Amino acid sequence: MDDMTEFGGLRGYKLARRGVVMTGLISGFTLATQRVEAQAIHTDSTGLDAGETQIPTTDGKLPAYYAKPARHGQFPVILVNEEIFGVHEYIKDVCRRWAKLGYLAVATEYYARIGDLSKMTDVHQIVTDVISKAPDAQYMSDLDSTAAWALANGGSSTRVGVMGFCRGGRQTWLYAAHSPHLKAAVAFYGPLLGTPTPIQPQSALDLAADIKCPLLGLYGGQDPSIPVSAVREAEAKAKAAHKTIDIVIYPDAPHGFHADYRPSYRQADAADAWKRAIAWFHRFGVMPGG
Repeated sequence: MDDMTEFGGLRGYKLARRGVVMTGLISGFTLATQRVEAQAIHTDSTGLDAGETQIPTTDGKLPAYYAKPARHGQFPVILVNEEIFGVHEYIKDVCRRWAKLGYLAVATEYYARIGDLSKMTDVHQIVTDVISKAPDAQYMSDLDSTAAWALANGGSSTRVGVMGFCRGGRQTWLYAAHSPHLKAAVAFYGPLLGTPTPIQPQSALDLAADIKCPLLGLYGGQDPSIPVSAVREAEAKAKAAHKTIDIVIYPDAPHGFHADYRPSYRQADAADAWKRAIAWFHRFGVMPGG
């Protein structure tokens, strides 16, 4: 599994295998990784309307976190795809960072049907008992539902973008190939390979030629879980299909270089990648005031 390589600081935890469903989100940081609190960025909610909500889907509701400016208006939308660790404080902070820039950002807990990520600490169990059991088709439908929620709560239907980190970066690639309504996508070190299964039949690489919006990929050159050769292959497939794509590889960065709560954090590369993400969305019309 592509997501297994770069996560350190793990502790053992017996995972409840059935009957666990999240009704709320994680308070603080995820339990599954070693955090580096001195480096963690904190974005306050001053001037924002931010908090937990419930996203109606085709078979019930999923918990989510949203943030937007605390004023009347129609805001550009950023759909934020989590890592494998749930919608914890880092993901919530990312939403607030976008809101401070004038966006409505929302992060849904897409794995809530399968398990309670707020109580899981073992990465291997998270992947085998939760992530691998989440059908891609359901995830795409839930993203559609999240977008619909955003549009009903102050979001602009003509300015919708998607982004994600790690496994959420993979889902960003998939959603860019799925949705005709997106203006732009940004994938932070999204895994491109993977063994096909009946419920996860195609990798991001398989779908690279099918993306329907401009996509920016931000990758670490020292990420053993995502070979640079695979990144370049996906880029070449997209370009051969006349898609708009830009790939940036940070030569010395590992997997998770934007995750400021983990030892993998690389401040300079993370700051540069964030600026590029903002510029990418602006370039393709996902920006305030449009």
